[in-house]
Formats: sequence, structure tokens, C-alpha cells
Amino acid sequence: MNTPATASQLIHPSLHPDERAARLQLAACYRVFAMLGWTEMIYNHITVRLPDSVTGGAKQFLINPFGLHYSEVTASNLLKIDLEGKVLDGGAYPVNPAGFTVHAAIHDGLPDAHCVMHTHTTAGVAVACLQGGLQQTNFYTAQLHGMVAYHDFEGITIHADEGPRLLKSMGNRPAVILRNHGLLAWGRTLPQTFAILWTLQRACEIQMATFSMGAAIPVSDEVAQRCTHDSLQFNPDHGAGQDMFDALVRQVDRIDDSYRH
Repeated sequence: MNTPATASQLIHPSLHPDERAARLQLAACYRVFAMLGWTEMIYNHITVRLPDSVTGGAKQFLINPFGLHYSEVTASNLLKIDLEGKVLDGGAYPVNPAGFTVHAAIHDGLPDAHCVMHTHTTAGVAVACLQGGLQQTNFYTAQLHGMVAYHDFEGITIHADEGPRLLKSMGNRPAVILRNHGLLAWGRTLPQTFAILWTLQRACEIQMATFSMGAAIPVSDEVAQRCTHDSLQFNPDHGAGQDMFDALVRQVDRIDDSYRH
């Protein structure tokens, strides 16, 4: 294993400390996704909106370079773009229009959407294609009561006019099932967003396994409401997923810490 790089060893040493921290965390998250198998060749995206301390109030976010696998993403090769998809930091790679269109609409339209994650996992797409979608039948769906939104499939997400319809479909619900397409989550922090997506992914995996065996036992709204209230996964008072995310980053560091460069 390589010796972990310090923040000062990153390329672009003149970066604002808040941008450097955001790049490190996001690059680590791409490697976590790769480790978990939440990849789709070179497609899909995790984005983070940069704070005003970095942008001076302009809306800018970090996105993966199009053409690289998640296992190749590093803190320095992440692209900084604006809401029009313009690369602002001289990055050598292009931006995937499908990623820019959806993520820009959410970062622009939802003030609390600091981070946005989108996947095409087998379980996620399978449930997104299922009549009735995600059903309240397991431990994980019970923790998402009232948190799941649906958006109807409109084709490949490269058309900006879909953005307002997507935002309307989502409302303020942070776990989103894009029908016939995949899963999406957003949150106030990257770890919180990860915790939401992980719970949604697990709910889909368990549902797919359960339905393959037969009819599921439903969970009542009363019990699900209590489960969602009692769950600590997304609660800022209990770290909002930070401890879980940190544990996964430590695992990534033991395997390959090259994302730090």
C-alpha cells in the first residue's frame, strides 16, 4: 500500500482548503463505489457542490471526468464545472452531458442538495422497472417511509427541459427512483447522501431477493413511520452517515489510496 498523501501533496497546492477537502472526500467516494461494485463502466456520477467560500457565491460543482472508470478518479482529476457545464479548472477530460443535465438541475434547484449520487445497480434498475416500485416490506424500506420519490422515464437525460419536471417529481424527498432507469439520492453532506443511497440500494436488493421467493410480508405505515423516526442513519445529530462512510474510506485506503493525488 502506498503511503497516504497529505493534503499539501495534492496537485494544485494553491487550491482553497475547502475545495481540497471536497476533492479528497469526493474522490474517496468514487473509490468506495468501485469497491462496492456500484459502477456502470464509465457512466453515472457523484457530484458535490462547492461552498461559497470557494466560489464566492457562484454555483459550481465537482464531477468525474468522462471516460475514466471510478477506480481511476483522483482528487486532482475531478472536474470543476458551472451550471452550464463549462469546465472551470482546465481539466483535460470532457463532461458527460447526461450527468451534467440532471446534477446541475438538482444542485441549482435544491438549496440543500450539496451532494447528488446516481447509480444503475442491477437491484436498483430492477426495482425501478417494477410495477409498483419499491414496496414497504423490509427493514430498509421501513427506514425510508415518506422519503422516496419517483420520476417517470423520459429517455436519456441530456435535455435540459427535463430538469424542472424532475425537481417537481422529487419535491423534498432525498431518495429518488428514476423509473425504468435507476436510483438517485441527494443530501446536505456527502456522507448523508451516501447513507440514504446505501439504504435505498439495500432495500432494493432485499426486495429483489424476497420477490424471487414469493409474496412478501408488508410493513404497516405505523411501524415504518416509527422506524424512519428512530433510524440514526441520516440524522445530523448522530453523524448522518459520517462514521459509516469513514469506515469504508479506511477500507479503500488499505487497498489503494491513489485517489488522494
